[in-house]
Amino acid sequence: MSQQNLLVELFVEELPPKALKKLGESFSSTLFETLKLQGLSTDNSVVTSFATPRRLAAHITSIEAQAKDKQISQKLMPVSVGLDAKGNATPALIKRLNGMGLDEAAVSQLSKQMDGKNEALFLEVTQKGAVLNDGLQKAIEEAIQKLPIPKVMTYQLADGWSSVNFVRPAHGLIALHGSDVVATSVLGLNASNQTQGHRFEAASANVVIKNADSYAEQLRTEGAVIASFAERRAEIVRQLTTAAAKEGLKPIDDDALLDEVTALVERPNVLLGQFEEIYLEVPQECLILTMKANQKYFPLLDSNNKLTNKFLIVSNICPADPSAVIGGNERVVRPRLADAKFFFDQDRKKTLESRITSLEKVVYHNKLGSQGQRTERVSAIAIAIGKQLGGADLAAKAGLAAQLAKTDLITDMVGEFPELQGIMGRYYAQHEGLDDEVAFAIEDHYKPRFAGDDLPRNQVGITVALTDKLETLVGLFSIGEKPTGDKDPFALRRQALGIIRMLIEGNLSLAFEPLIQDVLSAFEHDAANTVATVQAIKEFCFDRLSVNLRENGATAQEVDAVLSLDPALLSEIPQRLAAVRTFAELTEAPALAAANKRVSNILKKVEGEIQAQVNVSLLQEPAEIALNNALLSVKPEADKQFETGDYTNSLKALAALKAPVDDFFDNVMVNAEDAALKANRLGLLATLHQTMNRVADLSKLAS
Repeated sequence: MSQQNLLVELFVEELPPKALKKLGESFSSTLFETLKLQGLSTDNSVVTSFATPRRLAAHITSIEAQAKDKQISQKLMPVSVGLDAKGNATPALIKRLNGMGLDEAAVSQLSKQMDGKNEALFLEVTQKGAVLNDGLQKAIEEAIQKLPIPKVMTYQLADGWSSVNFVRPAHGLIALHGSDVVATSVLGLNASNQTQGHRFEAASANVVIKNADSYAEQLRTEGAVIASFAERRAEIVRQLTTAAAKEGLKPIDDDALLDEVTALVERPNVLLGQFEEIYLEVPQECLILTMKANQKYFPLLDSNNKLTNKFLIVSNICPADPSAVIGGNERVVRPRLADAKFFFDQDRKKTLESRITSLEKVVYHNKLGSQGQRTERVSAIAIAIGKQLGGADLAAKAGLAAQLAKTDLITDMVGEFPELQGIMGRYYAQHEGLDDEVAFAIEDHYKPRFAGDDLPRNQVGITVALTDKLETLVGLFSIGEKPTGDKDPFALRRQALGIIRMLIEGNLSLAFEPLIQDVLSAFEHDAANTVATVQAIKEFCFDRLSVNLRENGATAQEVDAVLSLDPALLSEIPQRLAAVRTFAELTEAPALAAANKRVSNILKKVEGEIQAQVNVSLLQEPAEIALNNALLSVKPEADKQFETGDYTNSLKALAALKAPVDDFFDNVMVNAEDAALKANRLGLLATLHQTMNRVADLSKLAS
């Protein structure tokens, strides 16, 4: 039967665990796509990926032994070039045909077809379908070439002379079409139907795969291997949950750790270990981190999410008596926990304040000074912002938290575990009896660290986090360290988004441009470049804001309408967007937006400044009188709602202007010959424009 299921396996030495999932997905998907492009798969073909520490494999259903022939219409040249006036072949056409292995007799097989405005000669060619041997060879080579390999190694082949480059030494290749071996070779290996199972648990050293469909089952029964990454992961989750439930506990939730452990074992066996309770005196974040990062264990938590002295081990072997495995793991983790306790005890012998002077020895940036100098700047800015947001009490707490925020960087614990920066500062601050608001601000000043991360939990934390990110962004912009393209070594896009989120979600009444100017004044910089630097920072942040708002559901038109007015308070933007969205749903909205765009275009063409004032005595036409009367009625109400922050009703009030505005443009000539009349009508339009565009530039909503 020409159409059968296909299996390809590359058997290698242990692959990088953090990359295994992506390697497996890439290998199978590239293999499938390459076969598909060659016409060797069918519409019903389905690919299944397999990945274990020692193998990458793919099972693909309904693969042809040979693809169907294809009719290809190949363009040769324009008719005017290929045929003379009598319709005979020109030397140019004969030369082209000879180059394709055809003689002059092939002219009769050519067809004339329109190619754009001209007629061209086409040759109908039958292309033979790809044979599986050749097609699969190409597909495997393509799959290997496109693997997202983190680091390539070079190794010698069995002949002792040749060498190849690959992620790890490869020792076997399976290529089965049904039960038939497909003759392919790669990385110095020829395809066969044999692989190896688990290093220690397999029933026999070699596993002979009967056919493509028996692969997963044979590996499970004969090789003691769960070939599917997803199935192996699910089995680990099941065993973790069961083992934890027996103790009345729950394993820590960590998808990255789960993926890594899945990539380390071929036959998972979850075992329970424990350590001495004295180590629980150390902050649980430290213990959890060392168990996860160094040992790949799953710490167990109680119902209050407090760490217990028990943990789960995912072993790759299933001995009848697991006590030796458990004991070995307990012995290994104990020194790690002892180190953490030692660091914690040593760090608490010095106060955070006593460490401030040591920050002078830590380089922040060669153009911006040390961490000590940076701390002084951040503290001063935090005090100023704190006064604006909450008076002297908030300013004092924010200033103290800013002074101490980076001091844990020079503690032993953070030196060993950089991921604990901020967290350890909070613990040490609480140990010293500092105010909880200050202590939590020290931990939270790094937040939000990524998209979707929580904001700092109190106002002191918000103030310090905002200050810290502003100082970083403004300082680096002031020395020309701006992100370019996809390069952002200082993560300034993330800093900008954090600033934006805190201003908006924290509902902070801080005008954005003056805020940047105040922070910039804390740096030594060229005063002549102040305006340009502030503008560059502002544009950078507004670009981030625009992207963020669109990602959160706002349309490009709505965002453009609000941001084009350059709102001083970013905290008002959600309300303005909501108001624009409501306005856009009004039946009068399209006409008013179009009219507003027309008004904007008229006013832009006028030279000089136009005052938004109307001389009633110069109003002549009924339509302009009616529009002025409508504005006298609508403008006070719209302005009143705007001043109280009710942007939705402010825009809704504009609906009453639709009829008089339409009537005005239908019946009034703005550019009247009388200069005074023209100026008065422009003043009327300027008043209309001012009234309509306080919440947002409604002209941006015009289609």
